[in-house]
Amino acid sequence: MYAGFGGFVTQVVVMTLATILATYILPGVTIDNVLTAIITATIIALLNNFIRPILIVITLPFTVFTMGFFLLVINAVIILLASALVPRFHVTTFWDALLFSLLLTLFNYLLELPNRLTRRPKYQPSDRQSIDPHTDTDEDGFSPYEDVTDQNPDENKQ
Repeated sequence: MYAGFGGFVTQVVVMTLATILATYILPGVTIDNVLTAIITATIIALLNNFIRPILIVITLPFTVFTMGFFLLVINAVIILLASALVPRFHVTTFWDALLFSLLLTLFNYLLELPNRLTRRPKYQPSDRQSIDPHTDTDEDGFSPYEDVTDQNPDENKQ
């Protein structure tokens, strides 16, 4: 979703805002100040970029067996790792980490939504005739992509 160093900085800024919002909602997650939120967001972003793919590969059978729900456990483990690495970021239980990761995902999505909408390609109608068989006006029933030549391949061999 984010590319390059500028993308990483954008990811950290959005993650910082999402982290601050999520700590206000969950009583089992505490952050002392904004600097801690920035450090926490940076650590979570780094863990998501480097450790999470390794955990996904290692736990692939569980993820397939649970139809992807084990990814929620991996997200909670990433939050617990960040809690262990950042001194003033505390998560009390696994369930708080799971809820925190879900809220973080939701807030990241909502905060990134305007950027996604502005980057979305605009619809450009084509000048070509529609391929829909109900609107095809060609008398032989073929769309412009299905034109068939009248030559028989057996006749060309003579």
